Amino acid sequence: MNFTAKTRLLTLLGDPILHSRSPDIQNRAFEAAGVDGVYVALQCKEEDLAGLMLGLARCGGGGNITLPHKEKAAAIVEVASKAVLRTGACNTFWGDAEGRIHGDNTDVDGFRSALSSFIGEVSSGIRVLLLGGGGAARAALLGLIEEGADEVVIFNRTPERARAMSRRIGGQRTRVIRALDDLKGEGFDLVVNATSLGLEENDPASFDFELMSRVGVAMDLVYGSRVTPFVRAAEAMGIRATDGAEMLVQQGAASFERWWGMPAPVEAMRAAMEKSLAD
Repeated sequence: MNFTAKTRLLTLLGDPILHSRSPDIQNRAFEAAGVDGVYVALQCKEEDLAGLMLGLARCGGGGNITLPHKEKAAAIVEVASKAVLRTGACNTFWGDAEGRIHGDNTDVDGFRSALSSFIGEVSSGIRVLLLGGGGAARAALLGLIEEGADEVVIFNRTPERARAMSRRIGGQRTRVIRALDDLKGEGFDLVVNATSLGLEENDPASFDFELMSRVGVAMDLVYGSRVTPFVRAAEAMGIRATDGAEMLVQQGAASFERWWGMPAPVEAMRAAMEKSLAD
């Protein structure tokens, strides 16, 4: 691809970012769609986030936000989507002709699409255990509420964080627990890992499935070139499980559509993800 003065710069801002496959996916999407853009990943400290977002948006660019900055980004954007307002987290931003920063949380759409791809149409009334309390967990919780989950039980290492998320998004359809042992013998239709455990190869599994009397399926929002510890633990118990690769593709497709105002080449993005993980 030839870059010119008209080439639009899109970025991934986070810390860490070296594990991300987003550059592979988005640059393939730009090529497949014939748009004049380039996508790069930038290591970004919290104190630098506002300056980078402002500068990029006002130069006609934008990008994605990854951990640990999604909540901080929500406070920086000037035109926030309903998903940002509901979750208090932002993972996608871009500038408009007036120089304002727009923000959305495409993790919500990405989660819902990936969940649908994994289990088909979500039956209202399902019971879900959600692990985590950060930006990914907030997106998953909103997606589950919108899909009609009857009850979402939330566990996070910091209960206050989980309670704040519950009050903001889930209300009476959520319950926060202080310890996983409180769930001993309970059953769930779906267990979702929205913690960062599994990003590193030697991370432990984030959940002991033997605690449960029944688990229908398990979904990890972490992805990697190897099977994640969470997926490995689920499959060892005979539980069908998937990682976060499809969610990354789907939220990336939604981000692409926000930036370019056209349908995303999802198949090309999925193929790029598969190739990147294989490499």
